[in-house]
Amino acid sequence: MSLRVIAGSAKGRKLKSVPGDTTRPVMDRVKEALFNILAGDVIDSNWWDLFAGTGAIGIEALSRGAGFARFTDLHRAPIETIRENVEHCKFSAQAEIRRGDAFAMLAGKADRQFEYIYIAPPQYKEMWSNALKLVDDHIDWLTEDGTVIVQIDPTEYEEVELKNLVDGEQRKYGSTLLVFYDRIEE
Repeated sequence: MSLRVIAGSAKGRKLKSVPGDTTRPVMDRVKEALFNILAGDVIDSNWWDLFAGTGAIGIEALSRGAGFARFTDLHRAPIETIRENVEHCKFSAQAEIRRGDAFAMLAGKADRQFEYIYIAPPQYKEMWSNALKLVDDHIDWLTEDGTVIVQIDPTEYEEVELKNLVDGEQRKYGSTLLVFYDRIEE
């Protein structure tokens, strides 16, 4: 499956895939649908592509006018792939790439706020709900109008008890489910 940037300043640029099967690449159709839903809200926004894999989501956001994207992954191969993809698309100045454990990072003190945190971990390990709970517990990672977007297989979905986030809309595309969690207004 060849990955590419769909729209914006880096439109048409091919992205390298991560060797092996440790990542779950997002289908173009899902990526396109996601950014059509968000539309103009992407401009000048800050993104955290949490289990970044190839970096495709954060790079697409930057291509569409996001101001900043943080890419994190636990393994060396995805981090090297992200670095190459970010450089290839000429977004190094707006990107921060960190290797490390997503759960440990989320549990730490927020060093900046994000309009969007994108959670698309390896599937069937309940990692998405654990990451979501950590964002809920450390809500200062999100701006007041921030959104957490979860990308999972529909069979993985379950209600998650949250204090600061509310399950907004859900969109299903074949074997991919996008769930949007918004901050509860105080």
